[in-house]
Amino acid sequence: MTLATPLPPLVIATRESRLALWQAEHVKALLQAQGHQVQLLGMTTKGDQILDRTLSKVGGKGLFVKELEVALEEGSAHIAVHSLKDVPMDMPDGFALACVMEREDPRDAFVSPRYADLDALPQGAVVGTSSLRRQVLLQALRPDLKIEPLRGNLDTRLRKLDEGQYDAIVLAAAGLKRLGMTDRIRSIFEPTAMLPAAGQGALGIEIRTDRQDLAQALAPLVHLPTWLRVAAERAVSRGMGGSCSVPLAAHAVLDAGLMRLDAAWGDPEGILPLVQVQQTAPVSTLEQAEALGTDVARRLQAGGAKVCSNA
Repeated sequence: MTLATPLPPLVIATRESRLALWQAEHVKALLQAQGHQVQLLGMTTKGDQILDRTLSKVGGKGLFVKELEVALEEGSAHIAVHSLKDVPMDMPDGFALACVMEREDPRDAFVSPRYADLDALPQGAVVGTSSLRRQVLLQALRPDLKIEPLRGNLDTRLRKLDEGQYDAIVLAAAGLKRLGMTDRIRSIFEPTAMLPAAGQGALGIEIRTDRQDLAQALAPLVHLPTWLRVAAERAVSRGMGGSCSVPLAAHAVLDAGLMRLDAAWGDPEGILPLVQVQQTAPVSTLEQAEALGTDVARRLQAGGAKVCSNA
C-alpha cells in the first residue's frame, strides 16, 4: 500500500458520546495507517445538551454539527466525523462533505428486555424513539402502540429502557454493532417493514472547501458504492426540505450499476396516509444518484407528501 504524503498533525472534531468517539477513533486509526498524525478534539453540541424536547421542536439535525463546524472555521480542528443521518442535507457555505465511508448495517433494531419483536408487544405498549420517521412507520405497522419521545445518547436510551420507562425502543442497528452491543438487538426491521433514514449507518467526513489537501488525504477512505447510495437518499430528503425534521425514509440498493431507491413519507399527525415510492435507474456517478433522488422526491410530493415548511 502506498502511503499518502503526511500532512501536519490532523485534529478531528467529534461529539463526546461513546458512539461518536468510536467513530472518530475509527477514522483516526485509518488515517494513521496512511501515515498521518491524528488527535481528537471532543466537543459537546447543542443537540447533546437539549434532552427534554424532540429534535423537530428545537432545530433539527444541524444541532449535532454546528459546534464542530465552528471548530473547523476557527482552525482548532481540521476534519469533523459525523453520522450522516445527523448531517443537514445542505452544507453551509465554505464546508463540504469530503468523504463517505463504507456503510454499516443501515437498518433499525428492535430492543426490548421482555419482547422478541414488534408483533410480540401487547396492545398499547410504550415504544420509545426520537425519530419522526420511526414514529410514523411504527404507527403504520401498529396503530395501537403508544409512541413516546426518547432522547439522549445510546447508553442513556438503553438505561431508560432498562429502568422500565418503555416496553421497547427502536435504535439504529449500526450504533449497537459498532459498540459491540449486538446482544441488545432482539430483532432487526427489514427495510420492507421499517424503511431506514437517509444516510443511516454511514459515516461522513466534513472539511472546509479550501482544504483540498485534506480531501486528497481522505480519498483512500472513500467507499464509492456507499457514497452513491447515500447521495440518492439525501437528495430525496433535500427535495422534501429535509434539513429540518421531516417524517421521511429513504433507502437505496446498488447492484451491478442499477440503483433501486425506496422512499416513504408519513404524516406525524396520523391524518394523511403513508406515501411510498420506489424507482430504479442506472447509477454510476453522484450526479445520477442525486437526479434519481430528486425524481423520487417529486413523486412523493405528487402522491401527497408535504414538503417541510421550514425548507
